[in-house]
Amino acid sequence: MNWFKRIFGKEPLESKRKKVETKNANIEFAEFNYPTKIILAWIKALEGHQELEKFLHENGYEEIFFMNQAILLKQEARNWLMKNGYPHLMAFINAAEGNESAQQWLKIHGFEFLYHASTAIDGDENGFKWLNQHCDEFIFGLIKTIKHVKDKIEFNHNDMYSFGKDL
Repeated sequence: MNWFKRIFGKEPLESKRKKVETKNANIEFAEFNYPTKIILAWIKALEGHQELEKFLHENGYEEIFFMNQAILLKQEARNWLMKNGYPHLMAFINAAEGNESAQQWLKIHGFEFLYHASTAIDGDENGFKWLNQHCDEFIFGLIKTIKHVKDKIEFNHNDMYSFGKDL
């Protein structure tokens, strides 16, 4: 890009940008493996069914409760996930919101499912293709529900009649 420097007297922006650098974390990750009925309850809770949300919270699925709250942009829930052994779920949420560093973090730490699910939620067709090949219809439905909720939040943030309203 020497010609660029000769014409404008400086390096182009691409050469000055920092590349995203992600390092391996020394963290023990909590499990992410649920029976079908819990995934179905999770979907309904995310859609707003408060009794199922309460059931999940009180019956050993706190991470699902807090993940749903984090998806809905509640900072206390995001902090809870980080403090209680679920940084991969927080990275998933950030990656689903378009954070490239979080996407790389998921890849580096071997969270292939969470990586592809987050890219699908962020609008990448290849993410949905991967999910369609590697997941059952319940997980696929969960990811579509999360995408729907995130899209509604984004729409509300960009709509002049509901500007700043999360949901």
